[in-house]
Amino acid sequence: MTYSERVPTSIKFTHKNNNDYSLQLTRWFLMPIAAWPRAHTSTTERVSLQAHILACSSLIAIVMVPCLLYVSLEEKDIQMKLSVMGPLSHWIMGTINYWLLLMRSDDIRECVQHMEMDWRLIRRIDDQVVMLRYAKIGRFIAGFCAVFMQSGTFLFVVAKAMTSISILVGNVTTSMHPMTCPIYSKFIDTRFSPANEIMLVVELLSCFIVNSITVGACSLAAVFAMHAYGQLNMLFSWLNNLVADEDKGNEYAEQKLAAIVEHHLRVLSFISRMENIMQHICLVELVGCTMNMCLLAYYSITNWSDFDAAKIMSYIIVYLSMAFNIFIFCYIGEILTEQVIKTSVVYLNILRTMTPPT
Repeated sequence: MTYSERVPTSIKFTHKNNNDYSLQLTRWFLMPIAAWPRAHTSTTERVSLQAHILACSSLIAIVMVPCLLYVSLEEKDIQMKLSVMGPLSHWIMGTINYWLLLMRSDDIRECVQHMEMDWRLIRRIDDQVVMLRYAKIGRFIAGFCAVFMQSGTFLFVVAKAMTSISILVGNVTTSMHPMTCPIYSKFIDTRFSPANEIMLVVELLSCFIVNSITVGACSLAAVFAMHAYGQLNMLFSWLNNLVADEDKGNEYAEQKLAAIVEHHLRVLSFISRMENIMQHICLVELVGCTMNMCLLAYYSITNWSDFDAAKIMSYIIVYLSMAFNIFIFCYIGEILTEQVIKTSVVYLNILRTMTPPT
């Protein structure tokens, strides 16, 4: 039994609704790409999930693989290869993160169940207020990341697709809409209609999936981190109350300390599981976003003389979204580490004061 369970109250919280509120946006981002963990009791549901994953993977591969072949086998101009490397790396990052999310599905499910139990254990109105405050912050970060990332990358793809270029095919000059990720011509020749339009639509769908993977991973990290931060903040409040009780000579201070230690270990186990889920995803995002930011700066410099306003604006927005992703992963890790250290220091100081001298 935890300290919060010992505090009597007449208020009954709807723990499931609170947990759903905290995870709602993340669930919306991950369910369309079949990355949200679900308990499947029937064969039909398992087959449906596998088909969903296969469809998403195929939409990513149908753009990424031909683009890889185009860069490695068909395109000889270094400048053109560099212009493709940025979007291609975004698809590669999305593929890696997608399979990392799928591989950690069981851990994600355990974290979700852990969060629901944490909400169930809350008995005091003050603790609920603290947890809801950080749940709102997690939702805000998730929503802001979704709007910023989806709109920025879609603008980048659409801005390029809206332009048209003239090409010479035999003795005939024709026009086509360039693709952000060019397709290997021996796979599909996108110079001609309707192949050009069809592949542009497929690329937009694939872009939505890749963006959803990035947004889902970022929002998952934000929601989990804010939940853990709220739990640590709640523990910090309990420790302050414990100090006040000890000063008053409360005979139940040691029992309360034992309950706090138990809950502290529970929070640390949640953080450890969260770290197992996010550490490789964070590495992929940090390396990939840093490389893409360098490429976007290069694209902006090389296209500045032509000054295509839509293209330059799309570069800036995508650059800011990449910087935001790096900032979020670094920020939530930093504040969580700081709160863990702060709580541990207070906890150790209380232990020293309560331990009798030998």
